[in-house]
Amino acid sequence: HLRSGAQTQRPEYKMTGQGESAPYVHGHWADKETLMFEVSKKSMQWGEETLTLETGKVARQADGTVIATLGETSVMANVTFAKEMKPGQDFFPLTVHYQEKYYAAGKIPGGFFKREARPSEKETLTARLIDRPIRPLFAEGFKHEVLVMCTVLSHDLVNDPDIVAMIAASAALTLSGVPFMGPVAGCRVGFVDGEYVLNPTVDDMDHLRSNPEQRLDLVVAGTKDAVMMVESEAYELTEDEMLGAVTFAHEQIQPVIDLIIDLAEAAAKEPFDFQAPDYSDLYAAVKAAGETQMRAAFALSDKQERVAAVAAAREAIKAALSEEQLEDANLGSAMKKLEASILRGDVVKTGKRIDGRSTTDVRQIVCETGLLPRTHGSALFTRGETQGLVVTTLGTGDDEQIIDALHGNSRSNFLLHYNFPPYSVGEVGRVGSPGRREIGHGKLAWRALQAVLPAATDFPYTIRVVSEITESNGSSSMASVCGGSLSMMDAGVPLKAPVAGVAMGLILEDDGSYAVLTDILGDEDHLGDMDFKVAGTENGITSLQMDIKVAGITPEIMKTALAQAKEGRLHILGEMSKAITEAGEFSVHAPRIETMNIPVDKIREVIGSGGKVIREIVETSGAKVDIGEDGTIKIASPDGASIKTAYDMIYSIVAEPEVGGIYDGKVVKVVDFGAFVNFFGKRDGLVHVSQIENRRLNHPSDVLKEGQEVKVKLLGFDDRGKVRLSMKVVDQTTGEEIKEEPKEKSED
Repeated sequence: HLRSGAQTQRPEYKMTGQGESAPYVHGHWADKETLMFEVSKKSMQWGEETLTLETGKVARQADGTVIATLGETSVMANVTFAKEMKPGQDFFPLTVHYQEKYYAAGKIPGGFFKREARPSEKETLTARLIDRPIRPLFAEGFKHEVLVMCTVLSHDLVNDPDIVAMIAASAALTLSGVPFMGPVAGCRVGFVDGEYVLNPTVDDMDHLRSNPEQRLDLVVAGTKDAVMMVESEAYELTEDEMLGAVTFAHEQIQPVIDLIIDLAEAAAKEPFDFQAPDYSDLYAAVKAAGETQMRAAFALSDKQERVAAVAAAREAIKAALSEEQLEDANLGSAMKKLEASILRGDVVKTGKRIDGRSTTDVRQIVCETGLLPRTHGSALFTRGETQGLVVTTLGTGDDEQIIDALHGNSRSNFLLHYNFPPYSVGEVGRVGSPGRREIGHGKLAWRALQAVLPAATDFPYTIRVVSEITESNGSSSMASVCGGSLSMMDAGVPLKAPVAGVAMGLILEDDGSYAVLTDILGDEDHLGDMDFKVAGTENGITSLQMDIKVAGITPEIMKTALAQAKEGRLHILGEMSKAITEAGEFSVHAPRIETMNIPVDKIREVIGSGGKVIREIVETSGAKVDIGEDGTIKIASPDGASIKTAYDMIYSIVAEPEVGGIYDGKVVKVVDFGAFVNFFGKRDGLVHVSQIENRRLNHPSDVLKEGQEVKVKLLGFDDRGKVRLSMKVVDQTTGEEIKEEPKEKSED
């Protein structure tokens, strides 16, 4: 009962070493603040908001810390790196984390555990967004462990924290002393009425699908001289419009890069003493021992044979090296350099690739649909040695995904999940929950396809697409786009147009010569300089993703890649059209959904007290009924009769009978002057004895009894609003109205 007991007076504390006159306010001695902190702050006007970078006050034991603020959205980035490399380290261990704290938006996490748990999809995607442009900019040969942590501290629900986090991370790396060849900066670009918009608001991007004026959500990151990363979803933009957006973004990030440099000049730490390792002698030994065998291995066009031959060449090289050379931590780098020189040099010089294709050829494509009998839609897309089995499932409103984000909850009726099992590359590996790569590739395919989905009002289904990668040798995400488009059409989804995707590569030599490759292989991705994925319809681009492994590319190279990608995309669309060109028939196993709109003030009547009415409708009809706040009702069932039953029951509750209409009714009570008939939902009306038959009756019970089914016409309402019905003007067998024959005129 301690918490509920009487409060005791708090004791007064005195801090030693601080005079009694020094006030202790907000966690520090007010007159000692300047001694505790060396704060550096830089600000600028960027678009509609003020961008501020601050360091020196928080997390001072990290190698680099920057709090970036745009509007009232603040993100803290912390950078730490190991001062020594782990023995035998043969790769660069960079880890980027992005965390959204619910307190940033004044929220408490949902669920039973009221704290932030595993990363959400948005957090994972943003971490990848930050990782991709900074990774290539670390000094060559630097293999010390680096940790970048970005934490959202405040969110104004206007400015998306992902761009702020990218800027904060770049600034923190620039200050930390780590051998980072930045800084980089990023921005978001929209496209409205032919004009590019810098950093559109969160609401603008959230309603991208429902806002026909907003046609682009593009994120670009780059250095002073070049673009490093592009991520986008678009609504059939032309190649020139997309290139213009990238160029616009690169121009807009220049002042941000200057701001980071200004902050670094005031607060950067001394550069870490790092000397790039010189392994030229080791590389010469590796080249002499295995160049011939490695070149022969890369001449094999079959992937499995080539993988085995490359592995054999590596073992032969190791057998020829000394013990000291085998223990050298740079052996892996030397091996990769040899492989890259063979693959890259031949392509640029001869224009011929390791599988025999030219730089513009797409591998052989086979498309099939309707493979699986019980699924709603299925497709098998095979391109060379890359294959995706893609399945579409149609659900109801109950299946929508509820997204709990900082800026509020939302619902998504289109889901795309990508799976990459070890067997797809002939390997043995651990199978667990989706990793960052799987989440990223799934989102890329989602972006490519969402632009062609029908409006929810026209196609009120929840759509889930699952891509199972069964074989992989380059660009499985683009195979998921092609297979997803085929699968949805097979399921009967009326797409606005089919979508195809292609992955482009780049080999850029030191002398400036280059080759752009269409439909790259896994080795060309691994040993090349660019991964450039473009997806779209025949009319334009719906998604663009670019990652660069060198210090950026020129607009000329990007223009060449976009033009070459368009040719490849149109070729793939032609191959896909051989399997299916438009939405097929619904599977008998898929739910049918019918929508109806009712007045908002009638929703309570349909639900009933404690949900009694809606439960009765569901139990009686066997259909699922989803009622929206705006009065939209979705009725779903594989059985059309169930939908009709539910529809009629709801209609009878909310609709008003029309004068002159003919209705099926049931006699509920017989009285001396007529009979009361239930004819419209729970609505009753009186059939007067004179309106039962075209003859005089002694009593209504002569022809009517309770429970008897009859057909009645609504004549109207009396002065007191009572319903007047008639049986005699309706044929009780056919339900047709009996027309009175006109009387003949007398000769008089």
